[in-house]
Amino acid sequence: MQPTDPPLYDLVIIGAGPAGLAAAIYSAREDISTLVVEKAVVGGMAALTEVIDNYPGFENGIGGLELSDKLYAQAKRFGAQVKTGIDVQKIARVGDIVELTTKKAPLQARTVLITTGSTYRQLGVPGETEMIGRGVHFCATCDGPVYRGRDLIVVGGGNSAMQEIMFLTKFASHITMLVRGPELKGSAILREQVSLLENLTIVYNTVIDKINVSDDKVTGVSATTNNEGVTYEAPGIFVLIGLLANTGAFKDSLTLDDRDFIVTDAHFLTSIPGVYAAGDVRSGSTWQIASAVGEGVSATLEIRTYLDNLAHAERHAKRAATA
Repeated sequence: MQPTDPPLYDLVIIGAGPAGLAAAIYSAREDISTLVVEKAVVGGMAALTEVIDNYPGFENGIGGLELSDKLYAQAKRFGAQVKTGIDVQKIARVGDIVELTTKKAPLQARTVLITTGSTYRQLGVPGETEMIGRGVHFCATCDGPVYRGRDLIVVGGGNSAMQEIMFLTKFASHITMLVRGPELKGSAILREQVSLLENLTIVYNTVIDKINVSDDKVTGVSATTNNEGVTYEAPGIFVLIGLLANTGAFKDSLTLDDRDFIVTDAHFLTSIPGVYAAGDVRSGSTWQIASAVGEGVSATLEIRTYLDNLAHAERHAKRAATA
């Protein structure tokens, strides 16, 4: 087979978070030529989490950066190529090939797996970014149990915040819910359930001004409530104001849901043949690291079947041409 320019990979994985790296481990181990491209850092949002306490196999938890490094090293050991600083801007199917447009050189692949994940909406206030994973959190299921018997602050007043508060009240001694508007928004059932929680205080018309930190520990927030400055104290703050899907490059080519997450079928296949999606970027995902890893692996098994069928069709076509 003559080399192509650009080279043709069996699989290009867009996104080097847990889902993408887990997929690369499985694909490269089966001699599927695999390239993982990442526009930022290996590990994605997981790498920014100080301690991941609910990933199976680590009874004392594991640092997000450490877990990311282990997944990266394992993918590299099996032969996957991983390149950072590659920002995919567009994908398109041309014949049996998927072409990827980047700010650098174009890429070609027989299959593509999108694992670009999602990004938590942030408040954008002083102290927030610096304390992510160290008192500022975006996932109650991930980090809530750490605060057993302690006070918490939850920022948000929609379905996401209400759903997560139902979980957090199992652990926290008391929760102060700070809502930007004059009322809760979202499901009537959730609003009713939240109103019955005994260890919850809801404060409306509140805007967060900054995260308060002392001795490198979160102590609470400074806020404006009904036009007055107020300080709310707690060692943990959960910012639950929604997620942003990292799908800007795919809006013109793939079918997305009403929140811009990628729609797939039961086999992780998108609206373009040969293009799959897994992990937090996929519509219907659970936004859990363990689930993202499982989806990455499951999608890779589907991709292997697709490549096997493609190779069979190519051999059949060659035999027919020479008959």
